[in-house]
Amino acid sequence: MNESVEPLGRRLLIRKDESRQKTRGGIVLPDKAEIPTITGRIVEVSAQIERDQDFPVRKYDKVLFHPKNAIPVDFEADNLLFVVPIEDVVAVFRKIGKSKGPKVVADSDPDDKTDFDEEGS
Repeated sequence: MNESVEPLGRRLLIRKDESRQKTRGGIVLPDKAEIPTITGRIVEVSAQIERDQDFPVRKYDKVLFHPKNAIPVDFEADNLLFVVPIEDVVAVFRKIGKSKGPKVVADSDPDDKTDFDEEGS
């Protein structure tokens, strides 16, 4: 019999990324170094969040979340799963085309009547 975990209410099931013991710059972190936010991949999205257009998260998105209210799930021995309230997800990582620098994408306001042409004027 196969089992699955489905978060209820305004929650997500997130698989926590492995902790890094070394920064990109080569600094070795002590074992007890605490970082208040952690990253992970969304494994499952509750039905309530799936229907809500205010939360642009999908299954398999990489997210940054605050672990304070995360509930650990002892479901898979080799994976660290957490049920996390959507309010504790602070960022979603998105890949946007091939760009050499950071790109900022702003949501457009449907009531904004400003129109720009191809030349940027």
